[in-house]
Amino acid sequence: MRDQGAESLIHCGDLSSGSIVEVLSVLPCWFVFGNHDADEVPQLQRAAMEFGPVCLGWGGLIELGGKRLGIVHGHMSWDLRRLLDRKPDFLFSGHDHFPSDKMLRNGRRINQGALHRTDQYTVALVDLETDEVKFLPLSE
Repeated sequence: MRDQGAESLIHCGDLSSGSIVEVLSVLPCWFVFGNHDADEVPQLQRAAMEFGPVCLGWGGLIELGGKRLGIVHGHMSWDLRRLLDRKPDFLFSGHDHFPSDKMLRNGRRINQGALHRTDQYTVALVDLETDEVKFLPLSE
């Protein structure tokens, strides 16, 4: 990701273990819980405190590069609506494992895809200066 220009990371949930939080700590990072994280919440919170990524719980809003970024897993409509009502420039979500870039009435929703349970692993690289979104395929 760094070779492609990434300066920070956003993880949209389903981390499933604290070891993933440690891996994410190579860059400034924010993450949320996903539906597969419910039993791991205390472990993920401890890992965030130990390794440095910011845990936003079940969803949150941050400012980065002059943009308002909503981050949520996407499996609960309440969390989606709550963040969309705050009118982020981008809403990052996961859950369905399919990369997408959609314009919504309250902003732009990006789903980066997934690194498991999908035929093609993908991540999204977002340039916050130009608003360009690239989906990068990854190998196992």
